[in-house]
Amino acid sequence: MILIINSTNEYMNLKDFKTTKERREFLEKELKIKLDTIKSFHDDKEAVHCENLIGSTTVPLGVAGPLRVNKKNYFIPLATTEGALVASVSRGCKAINLSDGAISFVENVGVTRGPVFETSGLRESMELKKWLDNNFNLLKVEAEKTSSHLKLKKLGTRITGNYVYIRFYFDTGEAMGMNMVTIATDSINRLIETKTKIKCLSVSGNFCIDKKPAWLNFISGRGKRVWAEVILRKEVVREILKTTPENFFEVWLSKCMIGSAMSGSLGFNAHFANVVAAFFASTGQDLAHTVEGSMGMTTAKILENGDLYVSVYLPSVVLGIVGGGTKLKIKQEALSIIGAKTSLELAEVLGGAVLAGEISLLASLAEGTLACAHKKLGR
Repeated sequence: MILIINSTNEYMNLKDFKTTKERREFLEKELKIKLDTIKSFHDDKEAVHCENLIGSTTVPLGVAGPLRVNKKNYFIPLATTEGALVASVSRGCKAINLSDGAISFVENVGVTRGPVFETSGLRESMELKKWLDNNFNLLKVEAEKTSSHLKLKKLGTRITGNYVYIRFYFDTGEAMGMNMVTIATDSINRLIETKTKIKCLSVSGNFCIDKKPAWLNFISGRGKRVWAEVILRKEVVREILKTTPENFFEVWLSKCMIGSAMSGSLGFNAHFANVVAAFFASTGQDLAHTVEGSMGMTTAKILENGDLYVSVYLPSVVLGIVGGGTKLKIKQEALSIIGAKTSLELAEVLGGAVLAGEISLLASLAEGTLACAHKKLGR
């Protein structure tokens, strides 16, 4: 329920207004402002998952590429307000293409939900863990009753005193699937409570761990693990990236490895989040999952022939091609630009795009042109 105070100090519930227009006009009158641009909404309101709707905001959409990944060419839609980002990713794409393209791999780890149960103490906690291990198939049947698109893959448990944390891993098909797994986990929790008489305190006990940076997701993975790599020809590094493999390597080592360790970062990379956020915004993903997408590692190595090997690893990519924001027509059009047929393919393309972004930014830092680029394109 959203309540605001009007000019007569009365609380107003925005749900009292039946239409987007009425709600917006009330705000304009009450706040003495104009919402002429916000009111523009060119999508199917039935596909919108947003309460108290008053309109929409837009983010400029650019396209990078083409980018060659796994022997296919893709254009990359990127929604961003940061000048130079699309140009930088495009430069990375060009360098990759001139070096025979990138290779990308994806592992479907599974989307997770991690409830917490409260026991009477360690003995009961251990008994619950044993019960869970012995009754996985029972839980699997219960979970899969909730959706024909969902499969329970496995579970893991952690115990601290009288608290038992359970991490359920689900295959959600082509959907990102967080709503799906929450509903399934809730059903599992009620079954556990019935069978064991042990209370579930919360369907999410931060053991998922959803929309927060965490070593658990970095180490164990969540959603999809994504890898991408390319061997950049030394001539391409010099002519396109305007630096040398040696200078690139030194910046990568000092920034992504040592600098990240010095700062306690979970992102051993240059700027995964920039590309992940722009990719997610354009394709209708949950923007909060950019937090997890920002984690990961960029690696670099100078080969014996002088070429430059660069790779990226994203351990926690949560995305889909159906459901949620992907139902919006504008997001469907952006997805059609990419042309990915499965969520795994979409993740492969994202891996390649992140790789392109890392290559270009690290090269820019190595050649000392980052500030110049932002002076020219970022203002």
